[in-house]
Amino acid sequence: MAFVGNEELNFTVNKLILGDNLEILKTFPDECIDLIYLDPPFFSNRNYEVIWGDSGEIRSFQDRWSGGMDHYIAWLYERVEQMHRILKPTGSIFLHCDSHANSYIRVHILDKLFLEKNFRNEIIWSYTGRLMYAEKRFCEKHDTIYFYAKSKLHKLNGVTEQIDEKEYIKMKKQEVHIDEDGRKWIWGHAGKGKSHDYRIYIDEVVNKGKNLNTVWNIPIINTSSKERIGYPTQKPETLLDRIIKSGSNEGDIILDPFMGGGTTIAVADKLNRKWLGIDQSPMAVKVTEFRLQMQTDLFTAPYVVQLHKYDFDSLFTEDPFKFETWIIQQFGGIGQNKKGGDKGVDGKTADGTPIQVKQSKNIGVNVVKNFSVSAKQFNRPLFERNVSEKKPVGYIIAFTFGKGAIEEAARLKNSENIIIKLVTVEEIVPLSVKPTVAIHINELEKLDGGSRKIEIVAVGNSLSGIEFYSWDFNYNVEKSKFKPSVIIDKEGKQTIVLKTGTHNIAVKVVDNDGLENIETLKLKINGGLKRE
Repeated sequence: MAFVGNEELNFTVNKLILGDNLEILKTFPDECIDLIYLDPPFFSNRNYEVIWGDSGEIRSFQDRWSGGMDHYIAWLYERVEQMHRILKPTGSIFLHCDSHANSYIRVHILDKLFLEKNFRNEIIWSYTGRLMYAEKRFCEKHDTIYFYAKSKLHKLNGVTEQIDEKEYIKMKKQEVHIDEDGRKWIWGHAGKGKSHDYRIYIDEVVNKGKNLNTVWNIPIINTSSKERIGYPTQKPETLLDRIIKSGSNEGDIILDPFMGGGTTIAVADKLNRKWLGIDQSPMAVKVTEFRLQMQTDLFTAPYVVQLHKYDFDSLFTEDPFKFETWIIQQFGGIGQNKKGGDKGVDGKTADGTPIQVKQSKNIGVNVVKNFSVSAKQFNRPLFERNVSEKKPVGYIIAFTFGKGAIEEAARLKNSENIIIKLVTVEEIVPLSVKPTVAIHINELEKLDGGSRKIEIVAVGNSLSGIEFYSWDFNYNVEKSKFKPSVIIDKEGKQTIVLKTGTHNIAVKVVDNDGLENIETLKLKINGGLKRE
């Protein structure tokens, strides 16, 4: 069994994590988060409802809906309890809910954990859109967002709401004048200290904005919006922009424990915040990752994606220093954080026991012999104490170990009481094989100017099943940089029009374990359609 160690050492930011948020939050240290936004699945009387439809999400819904309201509140309470623990004294929480359970959530969860004195606001998100028929009741067109502080030390920045110029002019009911520079203005009336009327320049009012109140009129994402990714309950970026700017500063850590379509993470990244996102669904994690890829530039901070399973080939060919640091963290240890000159020691456990990483297969006998010397030189008192207490003096992590290495480890233990633990990568993280994907092309129509309308079909294969496809119709071959044009495609089929010239297209396939693979396609259109 792999060494667990001090879980707090695994707390890193800019990380997408697949798993049960309750168990993951338990590993976070106290008071480490600046702002939490959560949009937990709303309560209803159905057994479960699914959005992504993968097995991880279905299990989560079945757990949540196995009882009535009491069970739902208990399910949510233990998660918010962990959020309260990890929130900094200067932090705050914004919990998004609807009319099915909002009163229960406020009284039985937030008031109990955060205390009534730390209640700040009940924010009403009022959204527009087509009204749905509601029998013998009014149509609901709003959600509730509860804003609670951890303490009186919490942050609240002055954020303004944009003013619509036409609405402002309409409200003032005045003639609009235009000055010599073409700027619009109206008369302001004299008040105390003013002896005459004065000009109010409309552009200054609009640019300044107005202070926020607790009713936020923000439209939902319409079907033609560039923001839309295909996630049914996707929240608008304007909503999260307002929350994050209000309750945090640049460099602060934002947590979304019900990541969903990834809007919180995408906005936090744009606003130069650090972030952590958690979700039970592999599709939610991968969709959020692809959203980040869409907005990646030279200044974007690196991030980590933590899945249940990892692709053997990708880990085996990863940059050695990155792999070394990552696998030690997964093992529960601390990396040396330096390249070269480590004298055979790449990291250590929480109690200081040395760790060596070999990004290789079939490790030989000499590696074990040499490491036994390195472990002794690294910390002689600890080495001798571990020997006397019959504990491991060190750990070697590799993909596989040869017969000679195994026999040498056994000899050292039996003849010298020196225990060197040989740990395979698969004992630390589950390994799997990434999916495969092939691309087929069908020419549908010749258009004016030599353009072609074509259908591109991707066919993926995986033992765990295919979850979805993503497409990049302008793939950067030189930098191998994937920036999705279409994030979610459940069928693997796209119809596009290509002009004369050369086109590089890429498709990524994601399976139910969250593993991915990419296939690229180069098409040349010049009097005909040619695949190169």
